[in-house]
Amino acid sequence: MAGKKGKILEAATILFAEQGFNETSVADLANATQSAEGTIFYHFKNKNELFVAILENVKEGILKEFSGYMRQCQFESGIEMIEGVIGFFLFLAAKKEQWFRLLQRHYPYEFARTNKNCRTLLEDIYNALVDLFEEAIRRGQLDGSIRELPERKTALILFSMLNGMVWLKFHDLYEPATLYEELLAICHRHLTNGAAPTV
Repeated sequence: MAGKKGKILEAATILFAEQGFNETSVADLANATQSAEGTIFYHFKNKNELFVAILENVKEGILKEFSGYMRQCQFESGIEMIEGVIGFFLFLAAKKEQWFRLLQRHYPYEFARTNKNCRTLLEDIYNALVDLFEEAIRRGQLDGSIRELPERKTALILFSMLNGMVWLKFHDLYEPATLYEELLAICHRHLTNGAAPTV
């Protein structure tokens, strides 16, 4: 998004991700965009409206990135698709760190309790990601690379493990790249009853 509104969204995404929503003042946003506070309120009624606009951008960005990745890949099996989704998720979390830092903050979930738009956007983001794992599991059960498992529950567990690794990174506790091979091995053992990874 070009223009002043786009610059405000970009600056606010970084500030909210790094400092937190409540800790970022309108003055901080004005300084970051080199604009008057009134300019911010011209484009957005308040900080909450600004946050919803940011979350909409994050949702569109994540879905677009994954859609592009999935279009260019040709997976030979469901288990290979699982590996691909895991790898791309970690890649994207590093490439678009501010998006994922924002999603790791407490505020979005606190706000979602009272704001339907915020809740819907968060659900859309997470459902889209979990859907990818569910699709891969369903495909793997059809091609024989994944054993019979409850598809949605297993997809939620896989996503939770992956998202937890990103959480560790953003809190400077552990680097996901060092756990990548072990994560794939765990997924293979659980999904295939102990079959060796294909990578």
